[in-house]
Amino acid sequence: MEFKQNPRFAYQGIRGRPDFVWPGNKRLAVYVALCVEHFSYGSGLGLPYSPGLNHPNSYNWGWREYGNRVGAWRLLELFEEYELPLSILLNTACYDHCPELIAAFRARGDEIVAHGRTNSENANGMSEADEQALIAEVTEAIKKHEGKPPRGWMSPGAHPSALTEDLLAEAGYRYTLDWPMDDQPVWMKTRSGPLLSVPYPHEVNDVPMVVLHHGTSTAFADMAIDQFDEMLAQSEKQPLALGITIHSFIVGQPFRLRAFRRVLKRIAGEAASVWFTTSGHIAEHYVGVVPSTPI
Repeated sequence: MEFKQNPRFAYQGIRGRPDFVWPGNKRLAVYVALCVEHFSYGSGLGLPYSPGLNHPNSYNWGWREYGNRVGAWRLLELFEEYELPLSILLNTACYDHCPELIAAFRARGDEIVAHGRTNSENANGMSEADEQALIAEVTEAIKKHEGKPPRGWMSPGAHPSALTEDLLAEAGYRYTLDWPMDDQPVWMKTRSGPLLSVPYPHEVNDVPMVVLHHGTSTAFADMAIDQFDEMLAQSEKQPLALGITIHSFIVGQPFRLRAFRRVLKRIAGEAASVWFTTSGHIAEHYVGVVPSTPI
Protein backbone atom coordinates (compact mmCIF):
# COMPACT_ATOMS: atom_id res chain seq x y z
CA MET A 1 0.00 0.00 0.00
CA GLU A 2 1.27 3.44 -0.88
CA PHE A 3 1.32 5.63 2.23
CA LYS A 4 0.49 9.18 1.23
CA GLN A 5 1.76 12.17 3.18
CA ASN A 6 -0.17 15.41 3.54
CA PRO A 7 1.48 17.76 1.00
CA ARG A 8 0.44 20.99 2.70
CA PHE A 9 2.54 21.02 5.88
CA ALA A 10 5.05 18.92 7.79
CA TYR A 11 4.67 17.63 11.33
CA GLN A 12 5.84 20.01 14.05
CA GLY A 13 5.09 19.41 17.72
CA ILE A 14 3.71 22.22 19.84
CA ARG A 15 6.96 22.58 21.81
CA GLY A 16 9.95 24.59 20.65
CA ARG A 17 8.17 26.96 18.30
CA PRO A 18 8.89 30.70 17.96
CA ASP A 19 7.68 32.68 20.94
CA PHE A 20 5.58 35.81 20.51
CA VAL A 21 2.69 37.67 22.09
CA TRP A 22 -0.69 38.74 20.79
CA PRO A 23 -1.66 42.44 20.90
CA GLY A 24 -1.75 43.90 24.39
CA ASN A 25 1.05 41.53 25.45
CA LYS A 26 -1.56 38.75 25.78
CA ARG A 27 -0.93 35.05 25.32
CA LEU A 28 -4.38 33.72 24.41
CA ALA A 29 -6.37 34.88 21.38
CA VAL A 30 -10.06 33.94 21.29
CA TYR A 31 -12.48 34.24 18.41
CA VAL A 32 -16.05 33.03 17.96
CA ALA A 33 -17.13 31.93 14.49
CA LEU A 34 -20.84 32.24 13.78
CA CYS A 35 -21.96 30.29 10.71
CA VAL A 36 -24.74 32.07 8.84
CA GLU A 37 -25.97 29.75 6.13
CA HIS A 38 -28.71 29.29 3.56
CA PHE A 39 -29.88 25.98 2.14
CA SER A 40 -31.52 25.01 -1.11
CA TYR A 41 -35.21 24.21 -0.57
CA GLY A 42 -36.36 20.72 -1.44
CA SER A 43 -32.94 19.44 -2.49
CA GLY A 44 -32.27 17.23 0.50
CA LEU A 45 -28.77 18.67 0.69
CA GLY A 46 -27.11 20.22 3.70
CA LEU A 47 -27.15 19.26 7.37
CA PRO A 48 -30.24 17.09 8.07
CA TYR A 49 -32.48 17.26 11.12
CA SER A 50 -34.80 14.49 9.97
CA PRO A 51 -32.73 12.24 7.68
CA GLY A 52 -34.61 9.73 5.57
CA LEU A 53 -37.72 11.79 4.93
CA ASN A 54 -38.71 12.69 1.39
CA HIS A 55 -38.14 16.22 0.14
CA PRO A 56 -39.40 18.87 0.18
CA ASN A 57 -39.23 18.54 3.95
CA SER A 58 -40.50 21.56 5.86
CA TYR A 59 -39.14 20.24 9.15
CA ASN A 60 -35.59 19.98 7.84
CA TRP A 61 -35.47 23.25 5.90
CA GLY A 62 -37.44 25.17 8.50
CA TRP A 63 -35.04 24.15 11.29
CA ARG A 64 -32.13 25.70 9.44
CA GLU A 65 -34.13 28.74 8.31
CA TYR A 66 -34.93 29.50 11.97
CA GLY A 67 -31.31 30.59 12.28
CA ASN A 68 -31.73 33.35 9.72
CA ARG A 69 -35.13 34.53 10.93
CA VAL A 70 -34.55 34.36 14.70
CA GLY A 71 -31.40 32.66 15.98
CA ALA A 72 -28.81 34.94 14.36
CA TRP A 73 -30.62 38.04 15.58
CA ARG A 74 -30.65 36.75 19.15
CA LEU A 75 -26.97 35.89 18.95
CA LEU A 76 -26.19 39.33 17.56
CA GLU A 77 -27.92 40.88 20.57
CA LEU A 78 -26.01 38.61 22.94
CA PHE A 79 -22.63 39.53 21.49
CA GLU A 80 -23.55 43.19 21.59
CA GLU A 81 -24.38 42.78 25.28
CA TYR A 82 -20.91 41.40 26.00
CA GLU A 83 -19.19 43.70 23.47
CA LEU A 84 -17.46 40.78 21.75
CA PRO A 85 -16.59 40.55 18.04
CA LEU A 86 -17.64 37.80 15.65
CA SER A 87 -16.20 36.11 12.60
CA ILE A 88 -19.25 35.56 10.36
CA LEU A 89 -18.79 32.46 8.20
CA LEU A 90 -21.15 33.48 5.44
CA ASN A 91 -22.89 31.63 2.65
CA THR A 92 -23.14 34.39 0.05
CA ALA A 93 -26.67 33.22 -0.85
CA CYS A 94 -27.64 35.10 2.31
CA TYR A 95 -26.99 38.43 0.59
CA ASP A 96 -30.12 37.83 -1.47
CA HIS A 97 -32.06 35.82 1.09
CA CYS A 98 -31.66 37.86 4.30
CA PRO A 99 -29.72 41.04 3.45
CA GLU A 100 -30.88 42.96 6.52
CA LEU A 101 -29.29 40.34 8.77
CA ILE A 102 -25.91 40.66 7.08
CA ALA A 103 -26.22 44.45 7.21
CA ALA A 104 -26.65 44.22 10.98
CA PHE A 105 -23.39 42.30 11.35
CA ARG A 106 -21.71 44.73 8.97
CA ALA A 107 -22.83 47.64 11.16
CA ARG A 108 -21.13 45.97 14.13
CA GLY A 109 -17.86 45.72 12.23
CA ASP A 110 -17.80 41.92 12.33
CA GLU A 111 -15.49 40.12 9.93
CA ILE A 112 -17.08 38.39 6.94
CA VAL A 113 -15.35 35.09 6.15
CA ALA A 114 -16.15 33.41 2.83
CA HIS A 115 -18.11 30.19 3.40
CA GLY A 116 -19.12 29.30 -0.14
CA ARG A 117 -22.42 30.10 -1.84
CA THR A 118 -24.54 27.67 0.16
CA ASN A 119 -24.01 24.70 2.45
CA SER A 120 -26.12 22.72 0.00
CA GLU A 121 -22.96 22.18 -2.05
CA ASN A 122 -19.27 21.58 -1.53
CA ALA A 123 -16.27 21.80 -3.81
CA ASN A 124 -14.92 18.32 -3.22
CA GLY A 125 -15.76 16.59 -6.49
CA MET A 126 -15.97 19.73 -8.63
CA SER A 127 -13.64 20.21 -11.55
CA GLU A 128 -10.81 22.67 -11.01
CA ALA A 129 -12.46 25.18 -13.34
CA ASP A 130 -15.80 24.91 -11.54
CA GLU A 131 -14.22 25.34 -8.10
CA GLN A 132 -12.16 28.27 -9.34
CA ALA A 133 -15.35 29.89 -10.66
CA LEU A 134 -17.12 29.22 -7.34
CA ILE A 135 -14.36 30.91 -5.34
CA ALA A 136 -14.37 33.85 -7.75
CA GLU A 137 -18.15 34.26 -7.48
CA VAL A 138 -18.10 34.16 -3.68
CA THR A 139 -15.17 36.57 -3.49
CA GLU A 140 -16.83 39.06 -5.81
CA ALA A 141 -20.13 38.93 -3.91
CA ILE A 142 -18.42 39.75 -0.60
CA LYS A 143 -16.32 42.48 -2.22
CA LYS A 144 -19.45 44.02 -3.71
CA HIS A 145 -21.40 44.10 -0.44
CA GLU A 146 -18.59 44.70 2.06
CA GLY A 147 -16.42 47.03 0.00
CA LYS A 148 -13.39 44.73 0.19
CA PRO A 149 -12.64 41.09 -0.61
CA PRO A 150 -12.60 38.53 2.20
CA ARG A 151 -9.30 37.55 3.78
CA GLY A 152 -10.38 34.12 4.99
CA TRP A 153 -12.18 31.03 3.70
CA MET A 154 -14.09 28.16 5.27
CA SER A 155 -15.35 25.46 2.91
CA PRO A 156 -19.04 24.51 3.13
CA GLY A 157 -19.28 21.40 5.24
CA ALA A 158 -15.57 21.80 6.12
CA HIS A 159 -14.92 19.73 3.02
CA PRO A 160 -12.27 21.27 0.76
CA SER A 161 -11.01 19.57 -2.36
CA ALA A 162 -7.42 18.56 -3.03
CA LEU A 163 -6.95 21.88 -4.86
CA THR A 164 -8.84 24.30 -2.62
CA GLU A 165 -5.74 25.73 -0.92
CA ASP A 166 -4.01 26.28 -4.27
CA LEU A 167 -7.04 28.08 -5.67
CA LEU A 168 -7.48 30.19 -2.53
CA ALA A 169 -3.89 31.40 -2.60
CA GLU A 170 -4.20 32.23 -6.29
CA ALA A 171 -7.40 34.18 -5.60
CA GLY A 172 -5.65 36.34 -3.00
CA TYR A 173 -6.88 34.72 0.22
CA ARG A 174 -4.63 35.02 3.26
CA TYR A 175 -5.92 32.19 5.42
CA THR A 176 -8.16 29.14 5.64
CA LEU A 177 -10.18 27.64 8.50
CA ASP A 178 -10.46 24.17 6.94
CA TRP A 179 -7.79 22.42 9.03
CA PRO A 180 -8.55 21.75 12.74
CA MET A 181 -5.08 20.40 13.60
CA ASP A 182 -3.33 22.91 15.88
CA ASP A 183 -3.64 25.55 18.59
CA GLN A 184 -1.43 28.00 16.70
CA PRO A 185 -1.59 29.19 13.09
CA VAL A 186 0.33 26.99 10.64
CA TRP A 187 1.87 27.96 7.32
CA MET A 188 0.71 25.72 4.47
CA LYS A 189 2.25 25.05 1.07
CA THR A 190 0.38 25.79 -2.14
CA ARG A 191 1.50 25.75 -5.74
CA SER A 192 1.72 29.55 -5.75
CA GLY A 193 3.12 30.28 -2.30
CA PRO A 194 2.17 30.10 1.38
CA LEU A 195 -1.33 30.15 2.83
CA LEU A 196 -2.00 30.40 6.56
CA SER A 197 -4.17 27.92 8.45
CA VAL A 198 -5.85 29.57 11.44
CA PRO A 199 -6.94 27.19 14.23
CA TYR A 200 -10.53 26.09 13.81
CA PRO A 201 -12.43 23.98 16.34
CA HIS A 202 -13.59 20.54 15.31
CA GLU A 203 -14.94 19.64 18.76
CA VAL A 204 -15.82 22.98 20.37
CA ASN A 205 -18.30 23.27 17.57
CA ASP A 206 -22.04 22.86 17.90
CA VAL A 207 -22.46 20.66 14.80
CA PRO A 208 -20.43 17.64 15.98
CA MET A 209 -21.24 18.17 19.66
CA VAL A 210 -24.99 18.84 19.46
CA VAL A 211 -26.18 17.42 16.14
CA LEU A 212 -23.86 14.47 15.56
CA HIS A 213 -23.17 13.41 19.15
CA HIS A 214 -26.47 14.57 20.66
CA GLY A 215 -24.78 16.67 23.32
CA THR A 216 -26.93 18.87 25.53
CA SER A 217 -26.76 22.66 25.59
CA THR A 218 -25.30 22.43 29.10
CA ALA A 219 -22.65 19.97 27.97
CA PHE A 220 -21.68 22.22 25.05
CA ALA A 221 -21.35 25.21 27.38
CA ASP A 222 -19.27 23.16 29.82
CA MET A 223 -17.04 22.01 26.97
CA ALA A 224 -16.43 25.56 25.74
CA ILE A 225 -15.66 26.84 29.25
CA ASP A 226 -13.32 23.94 30.04
CA GLN A 227 -11.52 24.46 26.74
CA PHE A 228 -11.13 28.15 27.51
CA ASP A 229 -9.93 27.62 31.09
CA GLU A 230 -7.39 24.96 30.13
CA MET A 231 -6.01 26.90 27.17
CA LEU A 232 -5.77 30.06 29.27
CA ALA A 233 -3.59 28.13 31.72
CA GLN A 234 -1.53 26.59 28.89
CA SER A 235 -1.01 29.98 27.29
CA GLU A 236 1.22 31.00 30.18
CA LYS A 237 3.89 28.84 28.50
CA GLN A 238 3.25 29.78 24.85
CA PRO A 239 0.83 31.86 22.76
CA LEU A 240 -2.31 30.03 21.65
CA ALA A 241 -5.42 30.70 19.58
CA LEU A 242 -8.83 29.36 20.62
CA GLY A 243 -11.84 29.21 18.33
CA ILE A 244 -15.45 28.46 19.25
CA THR A 245 -17.86 27.69 16.41
CA ILE A 246 -21.62 28.10 16.60
CA HIS A 247 -24.42 28.03 14.03
CA SER A 248 -27.35 30.40 14.03
CA PHE A 249 -29.86 27.54 13.83
CA ILE A 250 -28.25 25.46 16.60
CA VAL A 251 -26.98 27.65 19.44
CA GLY A 252 -29.49 30.24 18.24
CA GLN A 253 -32.28 28.07 19.67
CA PRO A 254 -33.48 29.77 22.89
CA PHE A 255 -32.66 26.95 25.31
CA ARG A 256 -29.12 26.63 23.90
CA LEU A 257 -28.71 30.39 23.85
CA ARG A 258 -29.53 30.41 27.56
CA ALA A 259 -26.69 27.98 28.26
CA PHE A 260 -24.29 29.78 25.92
CA ARG A 261 -24.68 32.99 27.90
CA ARG A 262 -22.64 31.28 30.58
CA VAL A 263 -19.78 30.82 28.09
CA LEU A 264 -19.64 34.50 27.19
CA LYS A 265 -19.90 35.57 30.80
CA ARG A 266 -16.94 33.36 31.70
CA ILE A 267 -14.64 34.37 28.87
CA ALA A 268 -15.54 38.08 29.04
CA GLY A 269 -14.45 38.03 32.67
CA GLU A 270 -10.85 37.45 31.54
CA ALA A 271 -10.57 40.56 29.37
CA ALA A 272 -7.35 41.57 31.11
CA SER A 273 -5.63 38.35 30.00
CA VAL A 274 -7.26 37.50 26.66
CA TRP A 275 -7.30 39.08 23.21
CA PHE A 276 -10.89 38.86 21.96
CA THR A 277 -10.65 39.15 18.23
CA THR A 278 -11.54 37.65 14.84
CA SER A 279 -9.92 34.90 12.83
CA GLY A 280 -8.76 37.51 10.32
CA HIS A 281 -6.98 39.59 12.93
CA ILE A 282 -5.30 36.46 14.28
CA ALA A 283 -3.98 35.75 10.78
CA GLU A 284 -2.89 39.34 10.26
CA HIS A 285 -0.97 39.49 13.53
CA TYR A 286 0.66 36.09 13.06
CA VAL A 287 1.94 37.01 9.62
CA GLY A 288 3.77 39.93 11.25
CA VAL A 289 5.42 37.96 14.05
CA VAL A 290 6.05 34.56 12.41
CA PRO A 291 6.51 35.19 8.68
CA SER A 292 6.50 32.24 6.35
CA THR A 293 9.71 30.74 5.09
CA PRO A 294 10.11 30.55 1.31
CA ILE A 295 8.11 27.64 -0.10
